[in-house]
Amino acid sequence: STLDRSSAASDVYKRQLKCGWNMTQTTTFENTVTHPLRVFLVEDSLDVRELMIENLTMIPGVVVAGVSESEGDALNQLNALPCDVLIVDIQLKKGNGINLLRQISEKAKAANALKIICSNNATEVFRRVGRQYGVNHFFDKTSEFPQLFELVKSLSSANLGVRVHG
Repeated sequence: STLDRSSAASDVYKRQLKCGWNMTQTTTFENTVTHPLRVFLVEDSLDVRELMIENLTMIPGVVVAGVSESEGDALNQLNALPCDVLIVDIQLKKGNGINLLRQISEKAKAANALKIICSNNATEVFRRVGRQYGVNHFFDKTSEFPQLFELVKSLSSANLGVRVHG
């Protein structure tokens, strides 16, 4: 792939992204300050968490700004740490991802972050509830990791103003 700087005059980048709901959705990413794409991960499984961190940190322009395995800890960190993308599992060691998303939608600093659920509870009920709390994308943990990382890569490229040609 050849990387080249985009000469976009606007700081708003729109990408047509294929999301985990098997529908095309336009994601708008506003870039007012140049900084790495800050991802906050809420995942209780150590093995999955390590795999996700390893893959996220390999994406140019992405930093893992925070990690948590429980609802309460994640809420505390999110109130203190800025993030651009929030990736949440539904089942957590303490609490759950849906309650976390509900609380964030009401008051947390992360309310404006792009919200992604990555869970093996990929039922339509969870997808619908996720959308109710501002979830932009939903990925099935058992089969859609590549799509999740492609989405983050696209967001990072847009954030950096870099267009990837392949």
